Amino acid sequence: MLEKHWEYLIIGTGPAGLGAAFELLERKVRGRILMVDREKFSTGGLRNDCKMNFTYPVGFPEEFWTEEEAGHYLDRVEALLKPPVKQKHNLETYKKRCRPLDVNLLEIRQAHLGTDGGLELIKELTARLRERGVTIELDREILEVGEKSVLLAGGELTFDHLIIAPGRKGFRFLQSAMNSLGIGYMDNTIDIGIRVEAEEEHYPIVRDYYDPKFHFPGRVRTFCTNSGSAHVVREKYTSRNGSTYYSVNGHAYSRKEGNGLVNFAMLKTVRLTEPLASGQDYAEMLGLQAALLGGGRPIMQRVGDFRMGKRSKGGTFNDDLYSFAPTLACTPGDISLVMPAKILRAIWKSMKELDTIIPGILHPSTIMYYPEIKLYANKPEFRDRSFRVRDNIWMIGDGAGTSRGITGAWASGIRAAESMS
Repeated sequence: MLEKHWEYLIIGTGPAGLGAAFELLERKVRGRILMVDREKFSTGGLRNDCKMNFTYPVGFPEEFWTEEEAGHYLDRVEALLKPPVKQKHNLETYKKRCRPLDVNLLEIRQAHLGTDGGLELIKELTARLRERGVTIELDREILEVGEKSVLLAGGELTFDHLIIAPGRKGFRFLQSAMNSLGIGYMDNTIDIGIRVEAEEEHYPIVRDYYDPKFHFPGRVRTFCTNSGSAHVVREKYTSRNGSTYYSVNGHAYSRKEGNGLVNFAMLKTVRLTEPLASGQDYAEMLGLQAALLGGGRPIMQRVGDFRMGKRSKGGTFNDDLYSFAPTLACTPGDISLVMPAKILRAIWKSMKELDTIIPGILHPSTIMYYPEIKLYANKPEFRDRSFRVRDNIWMIGDGAGTSRGITGAWASGIRAAESMS
Protein backbone atom coordinates (compact mmCIF):
# COMPACT_ATOMS: atom_id res chain seq x y z
CA MET A 1 0.00 0.00 0.00
CA LEU A 2 1.49 3.31 -1.10
CA GLU A 3 1.76 6.23 1.27
CA LYS A 4 -0.51 9.10 0.28
CA HIS A 5 2.03 11.92 0.38
CA TRP A 6 5.51 12.12 -1.20
CA GLU A 7 8.03 14.90 -1.07
CA TYR A 8 9.36 13.96 -4.54
CA LEU A 9 7.26 12.22 -7.18
CA ILE A 10 8.82 11.24 -10.53
CA ILE A 11 6.60 10.02 -13.38
CA GLY A 12 8.70 7.88 -15.73
CA THR A 13 11.64 5.54 -15.10
CA GLY A 14 13.62 6.19 -18.28
CA PRO A 15 16.95 8.08 -18.37
CA ALA A 16 15.43 11.46 -17.47
CA GLY A 17 13.62 10.14 -14.41
CA LEU A 18 16.61 8.07 -13.33
CA GLY A 19 18.92 11.07 -13.71
CA ALA A 20 16.64 13.14 -11.48
CA ALA A 21 16.38 10.42 -8.84
CA PHE A 22 20.14 9.90 -8.60
CA GLU A 23 20.74 13.65 -8.39
CA LEU A 24 18.19 14.03 -5.59
CA LEU A 25 20.02 11.32 -3.66
CA GLU A 26 23.36 12.94 -4.42
CA ARG A 27 22.11 16.22 -3.00
CA LYS A 28 20.77 14.44 0.10
CA VAL A 29 17.35 16.06 -0.15
CA ARG A 30 15.06 15.68 2.82
CA GLY A 31 12.02 13.59 2.03
CA ARG A 32 10.92 10.42 0.31
CA ILE A 33 11.18 9.77 -3.43
CA LEU A 34 8.62 7.81 -5.47
CA MET A 35 9.06 6.80 -9.12
CA VAL A 36 5.99 5.62 -11.06
CA ASP A 37 5.78 4.06 -14.52
CA ARG A 38 2.78 2.74 -16.41
CA GLU A 39 4.92 0.02 -18.04
CA LYS A 40 5.78 -3.27 -16.35
CA PHE A 41 9.46 -2.48 -16.68
CA SER A 42 11.75 0.51 -16.83
CA THR A 43 11.59 1.90 -20.34
CA GLY A 44 13.33 4.41 -22.57
CA GLY A 45 16.55 4.35 -24.53
CA LEU A 46 18.38 2.34 -21.89
CA ARG A 47 16.16 -0.61 -22.75
CA ASN A 48 16.22 -0.30 -26.53
CA ASP A 49 19.81 -0.97 -27.72
CA CYS A 50 21.30 1.45 -25.17
CA LYS A 51 23.40 3.79 -27.30
CA MET A 52 24.93 6.78 -25.56
CA ASN A 53 26.37 9.83 -27.29
CA PHE A 54 28.84 12.09 -25.50
CA THR A 55 29.39 14.87 -28.03
CA TYR A 56 27.43 18.14 -28.20
CA PRO A 57 24.99 18.92 -29.77
CA VAL A 58 23.82 15.32 -30.34
CA GLY A 59 21.04 14.74 -27.85
CA PHE A 60 20.99 18.36 -26.67
CA PRO A 61 18.56 20.81 -28.35
CA GLU A 62 20.57 23.99 -28.74
CA GLU A 63 17.69 26.22 -27.62
CA PHE A 64 18.08 24.74 -24.12
CA TRP A 65 21.78 23.86 -23.88
CA THR A 66 25.04 25.62 -24.58
CA GLU A 67 28.10 23.54 -25.43
CA GLU A 68 29.66 24.38 -22.07
CA GLU A 69 26.54 23.33 -20.15
CA ALA A 70 26.20 20.08 -22.08
CA GLY A 71 29.88 19.27 -21.56
CA HIS A 72 29.53 19.71 -17.80
CA TYR A 73 26.55 17.35 -17.59
CA LEU A 74 27.99 14.83 -20.03
CA ASP A 75 31.00 14.47 -17.75
CA ARG A 76 28.69 13.79 -14.84
CA VAL A 77 26.59 11.25 -16.77
CA GLU A 78 29.70 9.39 -17.93
CA ALA A 79 31.17 9.35 -14.42
CA LEU A 80 28.02 7.72 -13.04
CA LEU A 81 27.28 5.22 -15.82
CA LYS A 82 30.90 4.40 -16.78
CA PRO A 83 29.97 3.14 -20.27
CA PRO A 84 32.56 1.48 -22.56
CA VAL A 85 33.38 4.05 -25.26
CA LYS A 86 33.77 2.59 -28.75
CA GLN A 87 36.69 3.42 -31.02
CA LYS A 88 36.35 4.87 -34.54
CA HIS A 89 38.60 4.25 -37.55
CA ASN A 90 39.12 5.43 -41.15
CA LEU A 91 36.61 8.28 -40.96
CA GLU A 92 38.57 10.55 -43.30
CA THR A 93 37.81 8.18 -46.18
CA TYR A 94 34.08 8.67 -45.68
CA LYS A 95 34.38 12.40 -44.98
CA LYS A 96 36.25 12.88 -48.25
CA ARG A 97 33.31 11.35 -50.11
CA CYS A 98 30.85 13.49 -48.16
CA ARG A 99 32.33 16.88 -49.01
CA PRO A 100 31.31 17.14 -52.71
CA LEU A 101 27.75 16.19 -51.73
CA ASP A 102 27.49 18.75 -48.92
CA VAL A 103 26.87 15.88 -46.49
CA ASN A 104 28.19 16.06 -42.94
CA LEU A 105 29.46 13.01 -41.06
CA LEU A 106 29.43 13.86 -37.37
CA GLU A 107 32.24 12.50 -35.20
CA ILE A 108 30.50 11.44 -32.00
CA ARG A 109 32.03 9.90 -28.91
CA GLN A 110 29.80 6.87 -28.42
CA ALA A 111 29.14 3.95 -26.12
CA HIS A 112 26.97 0.94 -26.90
CA LEU A 113 25.71 -1.69 -24.47
CA GLY A 114 23.12 -3.37 -26.69
CA THR A 115 19.62 -4.35 -25.65
CA ASP A 116 20.94 -7.10 -23.38
CA GLY A 117 23.52 -4.81 -21.78
CA GLY A 118 20.89 -2.11 -21.36
CA LEU A 119 18.61 -4.48 -19.47
CA GLU A 120 21.45 -5.36 -17.11
CA LEU A 121 22.20 -1.68 -16.56
CA ILE A 122 18.54 -0.93 -15.78
CA LYS A 123 18.46 -3.72 -13.18
CA GLU A 124 21.65 -2.40 -11.61
CA LEU A 125 20.45 1.22 -11.52
CA THR A 126 17.00 0.47 -10.13
CA ALA A 127 18.51 -1.86 -7.51
CA ARG A 128 20.85 0.93 -6.41
CA LEU A 129 17.94 3.34 -6.11
CA ARG A 130 15.87 0.91 -4.06
CA GLU A 131 18.82 0.19 -1.78
CA ARG A 132 19.03 3.93 -1.08
CA GLY A 133 15.37 4.19 -0.18
CA VAL A 134 13.69 5.18 -3.46
CA THR A 135 10.29 3.54 -4.02
CA ILE A 136 9.72 2.36 -7.62
CA GLU A 137 6.20 1.41 -8.67
CA LEU A 138 5.87 -0.21 -12.11
CA ASP A 139 2.66 -1.06 -13.95
CA ARG A 140 0.95 1.89 -12.25
CA GLU A 141 -0.63 4.40 -14.61
CA ILE A 142 -1.15 8.02 -13.66
CA LEU A 143 -4.64 9.00 -14.79
CA GLU A 144 -4.71 12.73 -13.99
CA VAL A 145 -2.19 15.36 -12.97
CA GLY A 146 -3.06 18.31 -10.79
CA GLU A 147 -1.19 21.20 -9.16
CA LYS A 148 -0.55 19.30 -5.93
CA SER A 149 -1.78 15.76 -6.54
CA VAL A 150 -2.06 12.98 -9.10
CA LEU A 151 -4.74 10.38 -9.57
CA LEU A 152 -3.91 6.76 -10.26
CA ALA A 153 -5.80 3.51 -10.04
CA GLY A 154 -6.32 2.94 -6.35
CA GLY A 155 -6.46 6.53 -5.20
CA GLU A 156 -4.82 9.93 -5.06
CA LEU A 157 -1.22 10.86 -4.22
CA THR A 158 -0.10 14.30 -3.12
CA PHE A 159 3.39 15.72 -3.59
CA ASP A 160 5.65 18.63 -2.79
CA HIS A 161 7.71 18.33 -6.00
CA LEU A 162 6.67 16.64 -9.24
CA ILE A 163 8.90 15.65 -12.17
CA ILE A 164 7.11 14.50 -15.33
CA ALA A 165 9.43 12.50 -17.59
CA PRO A 166 7.32 10.14 -19.73
CA GLY A 167 9.60 9.92 -22.79
CA ARG A 168 8.57 9.96 -26.44
CA LYS A 169 5.96 7.21 -26.10
CA GLY A 170 4.25 9.23 -23.40
CA PHE A 171 3.53 12.19 -25.67
CA ARG A 172 -0.23 11.85 -25.30
CA PHE A 173 -0.01 11.63 -21.50
CA LEU A 174 2.25 14.68 -21.42
CA GLN A 175 -0.19 16.65 -23.55
CA SER A 176 -3.03 15.66 -21.23
CA ALA A 177 -1.00 16.81 -18.21
CA MET A 178 -0.19 20.15 -19.85
CA ASN A 179 -3.83 20.69 -20.78
CA SER A 180 -5.04 19.91 -17.26
CA LEU A 181 -2.42 22.23 -15.73
CA GLY A 182 -3.07 25.01 -18.24
CA ILE A 183 0.48 24.95 -19.60
CA GLY A 184 1.02 26.20 -23.13
CA TYR A 185 3.11 24.11 -25.50
CA MET A 186 4.13 23.54 -29.11
CA ASP A 187 4.23 20.16 -30.84
CA ASN A 188 4.71 21.15 -34.46
CA THR A 189 7.94 19.20 -35.12
CA ILE A 190 8.24 15.52 -36.01
CA ASP A 191 10.65 13.09 -37.66
CA ILE A 192 9.22 10.82 -40.37
CA GLY A 193 11.09 8.20 -42.32
CA ILE A 194 12.05 4.61 -42.92
CA ARG A 195 14.26 1.98 -41.32
CA VAL A 196 16.80 0.48 -43.68
CA GLU A 197 17.98 -3.13 -43.25
CA ALA A 198 20.89 -4.50 -45.26
CA GLU A 199 23.72 -6.97 -45.16
CA GLU A 200 26.68 -5.60 -43.25
CA GLU A 201 28.96 -6.04 -46.27
CA HIS A 202 26.83 -3.42 -48.04
CA TYR A 203 27.26 -0.93 -45.17
CA PRO A 204 30.79 -1.66 -43.93
CA ILE A 205 31.20 1.70 -42.19
CA VAL A 206 29.74 0.08 -39.06
CA ARG A 207 33.01 -1.82 -38.67
CA ASP A 208 34.74 1.54 -38.24
CA TYR A 209 32.00 3.61 -36.57
CA TYR A 210 29.18 1.86 -34.71
CA ASP A 211 26.46 4.49 -35.15
CA PRO A 212 27.56 6.80 -38.00
CA LYS A 213 25.50 9.97 -38.09
CA PHE A 214 25.16 11.52 -41.55
CA HIS A 215 23.36 14.83 -42.00
CA PHE A 216 22.10 15.45 -45.54
CA PRO A 217 20.75 18.58 -47.22
CA GLY A 218 16.99 18.83 -46.84
CA ARG A 219 16.89 18.07 -43.10
CA VAL A 220 17.44 14.34 -43.55
CA ARG A 221 19.71 12.32 -41.27
CA THR A 222 20.67 8.79 -40.35
CA PHE A 223 19.75 7.75 -36.84
CA CYS A 224 20.08 4.76 -34.49
CA THR A 225 22.33 2.37 -36.41
CA ASN A 226 22.50 -1.23 -35.21
CA SER A 227 24.88 -3.98 -36.29
CA GLY A 228 26.20 -7.30 -35.08
CA SER A 229 23.14 -9.14 -33.82
CA ALA A 230 20.79 -6.53 -35.26
CA HIS A 231 17.01 -6.70 -35.54
CA VAL A 232 14.16 -4.47 -36.67
CA VAL A 233 11.31 -4.27 -34.18
CA ARG A 234 7.93 -2.60 -34.01
CA GLU A 235 6.52 -0.28 -31.36
CA LYS A 236 2.81 -0.14 -30.62
CA TYR A 237 0.93 3.14 -30.38
CA THR A 238 -2.69 3.90 -29.64
CA SER A 239 -4.38 6.79 -31.41
CA ARG A 240 -6.65 9.36 -29.83
CA ASN A 241 -9.70 7.32 -30.87
CA GLY A 242 -8.28 4.03 -29.60
CA SER A 243 -7.01 2.60 -32.90
CA THR A 244 -3.66 0.81 -33.01
CA TYR A 245 -0.73 1.52 -35.31
CA TYR A 246 2.97 0.65 -35.29
CA SER A 247 6.23 2.46 -35.82
CA VAL A 248 9.39 0.48 -36.58
CA ASN A 249 12.65 0.76 -34.67
CA GLY A 250 15.90 -1.14 -34.38
CA HIS A 251 18.06 -2.77 -31.73
CA ALA A 252 21.00 -5.12 -31.35
CA TYR A 253 22.35 -7.56 -28.80
CA SER A 254 25.94 -7.15 -27.71
CA ARG A 255 26.55 -10.69 -26.50
CA LYS A 256 24.70 -12.78 -29.08
CA GLU A 257 26.18 -14.24 -32.23
CA GLY A 258 25.99 -11.79 -35.11
CA ASN A 259 23.55 -12.24 -37.99
CA GLY A 260 25.55 -10.24 -40.53
CA LEU A 261 22.89 -7.54 -40.81
CA VAL A 262 22.72 -3.83 -40.11
CA ASN A 263 19.75 -1.48 -39.75
CA PHE A 264 19.38 2.27 -39.35
CA ALA A 265 16.77 4.99 -39.70
CA MET A 266 16.60 7.61 -42.43
CA LEU A 267 14.53 10.44 -41.01
CA LYS A 268 13.32 13.77 -42.33
CA THR A 269 12.51 16.49 -39.83
CA VAL A 270 9.21 18.23 -40.60
CA ARG A 271 8.11 21.47 -38.96
CA LEU A 272 4.48 22.41 -39.51
CA THR A 273 4.04 26.19 -39.56
CA GLU A 274 1.28 27.65 -41.75
CA PRO A 275 -1.33 26.71 -40.78
CA LEU A 276 0.17 25.66 -37.47
CA ALA A 277 -0.80 22.05 -36.80
CA SER A 278 -0.02 19.31 -34.30
CA GLY A 279 2.90 17.13 -35.32
CA GLN A 280 1.57 14.41 -33.03
CA ASP A 281 -1.79 14.35 -34.80
CA TYR A 282 -0.06 14.34 -38.19
CA ALA A 283 2.10 11.40 -37.11
CA GLU A 284 -0.96 9.56 -35.89
CA MET A 285 -2.70 9.96 -39.24
CA LEU A 286 0.37 8.69 -41.11
CA GLY A 287 0.69 5.72 -38.78
CA LEU A 288 -2.96 4.78 -39.17
CA GLN A 289 -2.73 5.12 -42.96
CA ALA A 290 0.27 2.77 -43.03
CA ALA A 291 -1.60 0.31 -40.80
CA LEU A 292 -4.58 0.44 -43.17
CA LEU A 293 -2.54 -0.44 -46.26
CA GLY A 294 -0.34 -2.87 -44.34
CA GLY A 295 -3.23 -4.88 -42.94
CA GLY A 296 -2.39 -3.78 -39.40
CA ARG A 297 1.38 -4.19 -39.80
CA PRO A 298 4.20 -1.93 -41.03
CA ILE A 299 5.11 -2.12 -44.73
CA MET A 300 8.40 -3.41 -46.15
CA GLN A 301 9.78 -3.00 -49.65
CA ARG A 302 12.99 -4.19 -51.25
CA VAL A 303 15.13 -1.47 -52.85
CA GLY A 304 15.23 -3.46 -56.10
CA ASP A 305 11.44 -3.32 -56.38
CA PHE A 306 11.27 0.33 -55.38
CA ARG A 307 13.76 1.34 -58.06
CA MET A 308 11.65 -0.42 -60.70
CA GLY A 309 8.50 1.29 -59.45
CA LYS A 310 6.72 -1.86 -58.36
CA ARG A 311 5.50 -3.17 -55.05
CA SER A 312 7.23 -5.95 -53.17
CA LYS A 313 5.41 -9.26 -52.78
CA GLY A 314 6.00 -12.29 -50.64
CA GLY A 315 7.84 -14.01 -53.51
CA THR A 316 10.22 -11.07 -53.76
CA PHE A 317 11.93 -12.19 -50.59
CA ASN A 318 13.71 -15.19 -52.09
CA ASP A 319 17.23 -16.57 -51.96
CA ASP A 320 18.54 -15.10 -55.21
CA LEU A 321 19.48 -11.41 -55.09
CA TYR A 322 17.41 -11.13 -51.96
CA SER A 323 19.76 -13.17 -49.86
CA PHE A 324 18.49 -12.56 -46.31
CA ALA A 325 15.16 -12.79 -44.58
CA PRO A 326 13.62 -9.72 -42.97
CA THR A 327 14.15 -9.67 -39.21
CA LEU A 328 10.67 -8.21 -38.71
CA ALA A 329 7.65 -9.84 -40.33
CA CYS A 330 5.84 -7.00 -42.09
CA THR A 331 3.55 -6.65 -45.07
CA PRO A 332 5.33 -6.57 -48.46
CA GLY A 333 4.05 -3.56 -50.34
CA ASP A 334 4.75 -0.15 -51.84
CA ILE A 335 5.78 2.56 -49.40
CA SER A 336 5.16 5.26 -52.02
CA LEU A 337 1.41 4.68 -51.55
CA VAL A 338 1.51 5.77 -47.92
CA MET A 339 4.56 8.01 -47.45
CA PRO A 340 4.08 11.71 -48.32
CA ALA A 341 5.78 12.39 -51.66
CA LYS A 342 7.86 15.34 -50.50
CA ILE A 343 9.27 13.33 -47.60
CA LEU A 344 9.88 10.25 -49.74
CA ARG A 345 11.72 12.28 -52.40
CA ALA A 346 14.01 13.87 -49.80
CA ILE A 347 14.81 10.52 -48.20
CA TRP A 348 15.41 8.74 -51.53
CA LYS A 349 17.74 11.54 -52.66
CA SER A 350 19.68 11.14 -49.42
CA MET A 351 19.76 7.36 -49.87
CA LYS A 352 21.40 7.85 -53.28
CA GLU A 353 23.93 10.20 -51.76
CA LEU A 354 24.64 7.66 -49.04
CA ASP A 355 25.20 5.02 -51.71
CA THR A 356 27.84 7.30 -53.26
CA ILE A 357 29.58 7.58 -49.89
CA ILE A 358 29.19 3.88 -49.04
CA PRO A 359 28.66 2.01 -52.33
CA GLY A 360 26.37 -0.96 -51.88
CA ILE A 361 23.70 0.26 -49.51
CA LEU A 362 21.25 0.45 -52.44
CA HIS A 363 21.77 -3.21 -53.33
CA PRO A 364 18.46 -4.72 -54.54
CA SER A 365 18.25 -6.84 -51.39
CA THR A 366 18.17 -3.86 -49.01
CA ILE A 367 14.81 -3.51 -47.24
CA MET A 368 12.99 -0.28 -46.45
CA TYR A 369 10.48 -0.51 -43.60
CA TYR A 370 7.81 2.14 -43.13
CA PRO A 371 6.83 3.97 -40.97
CA GLU A 372 9.52 5.07 -38.55
CA ILE A 373 8.09 8.02 -36.65
CA LYS A 374 9.72 9.79 -33.74
CA LEU A 375 7.13 11.30 -31.42
CA TYR A 376 8.67 14.01 -29.28
CA ALA A 377 9.11 17.75 -29.04
CA ASN A 378 6.09 18.61 -26.92
CA LYS A 379 7.75 21.87 -25.97
CA PRO A 380 6.13 23.30 -22.84
CA GLU A 381 6.37 26.94 -21.87
CA PHE A 382 9.15 26.66 -19.30
CA ARG A 383 9.53 29.22 -16.53
CA ASP A 384 13.29 28.84 -16.25
CA ARG A 385 16.27 26.83 -17.50
CA SER A 386 15.66 24.07 -14.98
CA PHE A 387 12.61 23.05 -17.06
CA ARG A 388 10.16 24.20 -14.41
CA VAL A 389 6.57 24.72 -15.60
CA ARG A 390 4.99 25.49 -12.20
CA ASP A 391 6.55 26.44 -8.87
CA ASN A 392 6.70 22.75 -7.91
CA ILE A 393 6.45 20.92 -11.27
CA TRP A 394 9.13 20.13 -13.87
CA MET A 395 8.87 18.48 -17.32
CA ILE A 396 11.97 16.80 -18.74
CA GLY A 397 13.33 14.31 -21.24
CA ASP A 398 12.65 13.52 -24.88
CA GLY A 399 8.89 13.77 -24.48
CA ALA A 400 9.20 17.37 -23.28
CA GLY A 401 11.71 18.31 -25.97
CA THR A 402 14.54 18.98 -23.51
CA SER A 403 16.65 16.15 -24.95
CA ARG A 404 17.01 13.69 -27.81
CA GLY A 405 18.62 10.59 -26.38
CA ILE A 406 19.90 8.90 -23.24
CA THR A 407 22.63 11.32 -22.21
CA GLY A 408 20.63 14.47 -22.87
CA ALA A 409 17.62 13.05 -21.02
CA TRP A 410 19.76 12.08 -18.04
CA ALA A 411 21.30 15.58 -18.04
CA SER A 412 17.87 17.21 -18.05
CA GLY A 413 16.97 15.10 -15.00
CA ILE A 414 20.07 16.34 -13.19
CA ARG A 415 19.34 19.97 -14.08
CA ALA A 416 15.77 19.75 -12.83
CA ALA A 417 16.77 18.06 -9.56
CA GLU A 418 19.48 20.66 -8.93
CA SER A 419 16.85 23.36 -8.67
CA MET A 420 14.90 21.52 -5.95
CA SER A 421 17.45 21.82 -3.17
